[in-house]
Amino acid sequence: MSTKSAPKEYRLDVVKWLLVVAVVAAGVVGNSMYSAQPLLYRVLALLALGAVALLVALQTAKGSSLWRLMQESIVEVRKVVWPTTQETNQTTLLVVVVVVVMALILWGLDAIFGFVAAKIIG
Repeated sequence: MSTKSAPKEYRLDVVKWLLVVAVVAAGVVGNSMYSAQPLLYRVLALLALGAVALLVALQTAKGSSLWRLMQESIVEVRKVVWPTTQETNQTTLLVVVVVVVMALILWGLDAIFGFVAAKIIG
């Protein structure tokens, strides 16, 4: 007995993508045609058309791989160990101190080189 599952076949992907483009185009054209209608109705219609386009796009090979990638990304984000507030504050303070010290060093070098250049030029 084989434990492998048959890979899902994605048929008519080109037609599905054309349908997605047609739905989005219908939303754009409809929004401009019905510009006199209240904004709320137009936004609700665009949200509905966007949901339909998204559902159709998820039925394609690229759409399902994107969905799988998003799910795996959520799993990976949950594995991240986020710094504590104290660690964040200490790191931020360290960065600010280094920036101020480097600014003072560069200001000092600029003043010295400016003084030397003024003496050479006259």
